[in-house]
Amino acid sequence: MIDAAAQMLARVGLNATSIREVTKLAEAPLGSTYHHFPGGKQELLARATHMAGDKVEALLVELLKGGAVQGLQQFLGMWRERLLRTDFRAGCPVLAAAVEEPVEAMHSQPRAAAAEVFARWQGHLASAFVAEGHDPAAAAGLASLVIASVEGAVAMCRALQDIAPFDQVAAQLLKAAVTP
Repeated sequence: MIDAAAQMLARVGLNATSIREVTKLAEAPLGSTYHHFPGGKQELLARATHMAGDKVEALLVELLKGGAVQGLQQFLGMWRERLLRTDFRAGCPVLAAAVEEPVEAMHSQPRAAAAEVFARWQGHLASAFVAEGHDPAAAAGLASLVIASVEGAVAMCRALQDIAPFDQVAAQLLKAAVTP
């Protein structure tokens, strides 16, 4: 169910993701949802955000073992391929959790989960940039730039149904990454 919720977040966003649709996609009984997720939709989507973030984090850590620039290039390639493979229908579930205000609650568990995930991604990227000679403050800024730029480029590509914004952003990020 958590994987299905992450897929729904990536495609339709936070508010359009319903428990009913998640259980249908997961082929799970609707009644089991509140047994496993007593906090309801907020808890399920927070867990989905963490799970999606953990998957990307594990991949990012693995890719960065080959160096910051090479890892970044492969990471960008993964996102590019995802956009094309899904015909621009799937975005980032972590971003969806971060930007949408849930209609049913004042406190957003998914948004808090997204903040934690983004901080971890930023930390891994910054450490890799420092290891390649970037000043720590500049590395932190570059890491934030990477995350914000990739997320924005993914959103633009989805809106335009075109990979060009992503390719333009990727080229600029790679230039910035090689210049300590």
